[in-house]
Amino acid sequence: MNNEQPIIVGLDIGTTKIAVIAGRKNEFGKLEILGFGRANSNGVKHGQVLNIDETIKAIRQALDNCYASNPNLEVNEVYVGIAGHHIKSLQTRGDIVRHDTDNEISQKEIDQLISDQYKTYIPAGDQIIDVIPQEYTVDNFQNIADPIGFSGVKVGANFHIITGDKNAIRNINRSVEKSGLITKDLVLQPLASSAAVMAQEDLEAGVAIVDIGGGTTDLAVFYEGILKHTAVIPFAGENITNDIKTGLGVLKTQAEQMKVQFGSALSNEAKGNAFITIPGLRGMPAKEISVKNLANIIQARMSEIMDFVTYHLKQVGLDNKMLNGGIILTGGGSQLKHLIQLTEYVTGLNARIGLPTEHLAAGHIEELAKPTYSTCLGLILKGYDDFEHNRKQFNETYRRVEVPETLIQPVEVEITETDGIQTVHASNGHGGSRRGMSSFWGKFKNSLIDIFKEEEDHQL
Repeated sequence: MNNEQPIIVGLDIGTTKIAVIAGRKNEFGKLEILGFGRANSNGVKHGQVLNIDETIKAIRQALDNCYASNPNLEVNEVYVGIAGHHIKSLQTRGDIVRHDTDNEISQKEIDQLISDQYKTYIPAGDQIIDVIPQEYTVDNFQNIADPIGFSGVKVGANFHIITGDKNAIRNINRSVEKSGLITKDLVLQPLASSAAVMAQEDLEAGVAIVDIGGGTTDLAVFYEGILKHTAVIPFAGENITNDIKTGLGVLKTQAEQMKVQFGSALSNEAKGNAFITIPGLRGMPAKEISVKNLANIIQARMSEIMDFVTYHLKQVGLDNKMLNGGIILTGGGSQLKHLIQLTEYVTGLNARIGLPTEHLAAGHIEELAKPTYSTCLGLILKGYDDFEHNRKQFNETYRRVEVPETLIQPVEVEITETDGIQTVHASNGHGGSRRGMSSFWGKFKNSLIDIFKEEEDHQL
């Protein structure tokens, strides 16, 4: 156990579940999970906190479950994800004429260029969450990734600006604070999910990360190492469940169970002669439901979500085979059968499921490697990036906390002998480590929450 690293906690406040995961990097730079808890979420709709009391209850329940998994843990500060269909993005352009042309471009001038973008006009009631530089220009030279050290008269950049509703942000902060926690930072959920499932090669090849959650589908598009576009699509797993409930006349719990157990995103793949028997309500006869009908309902809604993805890719001119990395599907909704085939059919791009295993230490329980927890693990990675780049204050005295046995999967060891040399193979170790994502968070502004601190302090 590497006790020279802080324990960082991610809090994912979702529409269907709230998850708390505590992790620490081991000596190989992989995350060891020290605590894990989840609870059903009731106060959140479409990724937005509406009922603060219900959300507090769910956060506390998830926190209690996390402590139950490891009583030695102490959780005070958390990295929190932010999503919801109030999140919008826009593109802007900014330039400054340099006063000191005798010296090279400095970090101070770049910071000035970025801070100028916070004066961009946005609708009343919204707040700029993040300003992300895309590519820089120095005089007549374009597509510069990092202009520091260049010489020139004029420096400029294209910017991706992300905005959100002030009240929605305040509701998240209140829920976290009233649960007895401190928000270390607010992180845009599509960026957290991307960090968890994407490798450096994906960033360079160009990919679209599609995180299908309970209330929203989050999209982040990367091209030539740059975040080109983010979007929050207001349809996701809950809409599919409600469609099944309405279309087949069943209870919501039954609809969810059918979706998970028997659902398919392609009706052609569903057997025409297979039926599900649902018990009747209060003495009414049992219902026979066709698996094909179920698949038809799921396919209709999933196709609509993928049409939105295609629409957003067209908006930034990346719909036509330009993303060599294709589409990476993650989030709980990505576990639907035949979703890869439907995605490829609708978008015309290659697709695969993105799992957060890339960053997890060997020996973790399988539950944590599910795409459902991509956002939460991505939040821990954001915290580590802050720690490694000295962006925030972290406690200098790190407590000794071991990985609890309940969160460790037994490792099956296979020993092979060749020419008298024994080789040990661990069945669930993650070999072939790809290049790290150390530069991933470096592209984004280092703190989202500081913007709201002053205003919040005046009101409380």
